[in-house]
Amino acid sequence: MVEFLSFRDGDAAQEPAVTVEAFTGQSNSTAVRIEAGEDARELLPHLDRLSLVEVNFPAFGDGRGYSAARILREAGYAGELRAVGDVLVDQIVAMRRCGFDSFHPAKPLDDEAVERALTRYADVYQKSVDGRAPIWAKRHPENIDG
Repeated sequence: MVEFLSFRDGDAAQEPAVTVEAFTGQSNSTAVRIEAGEDARELLPHLDRLSLVEVNFPAFGDGRGYSAARILREAGYAGELRAVGDVLVDQIVAMRRCGFDSFHPAKPLDDEAVERALTRYADVYQKSVDGRAPIWAKRHPENIDG
């Protein structure tokens, strides 16, 4: 069973994550946890000092964390971006596409199910922050920016 999954080189960040409010009010923390409903844009002025951003998914149907991940990655955040909480195996591919590179689900995931999910589709249809070229860009490289 998979209790923690990382796609980063090296060791995962071990610092305890503080709340967004606590993070913005102190100068020594390098890890923060975004709860559902908190605005990831509050962290944008501090991206250079962050090594870990945990994004909590309180329920599998709560998609606000996807937006938080994309906002941070598009703003240039290169540190560890970890999905925590009610993370299901069928969400991992979409979460990876939004920029998550580590996962700590509340309930362990089946190893084989994770492997199947990650290898199921060779191509993607939308542009995203993960750098994978969408299928239309492979077919029409002259329209890569469209």
